[in-house]
Amino acid sequence: MKKVRITVMKKACYKDLMEKYENPIEHACDLEEGMIFTANGWVKPEGLCENAWSCISKYVMALSHGAENFYDGWMKNKKSAMVSCDDGFRPVSFLLETLDEDAD
Repeated sequence: MKKVRITVMKKACYKDLMEKYENPIEHACDLEEGMIFTANGWVKPEGLCENAWSCISKYVMALSHGAENFYDGWMKNKKSAMVSCDDGFRPVSFLLETLDEDAD
């Protein structure tokens, strides 16, 4: 089993949808573009939010166990995936990359 690097690539914010549909909240997401987490196998890295993890964990698990070439050539790097969390107001896109380093 391998470690998987998780990089926050983009964080969108749909203020029009938030104003129309979301109840005001003070704090929603701590993730910022450029943040990097390392999953030890498919164990959730500390600091990564639960909702994001629930959306990306199946890809992390697959990559950590040697899966590659998702969807027949979707990614240029066959040992990677670009996935997003499912927050409809502020979705975050993550680049997942299998590392050569074995998980603990």
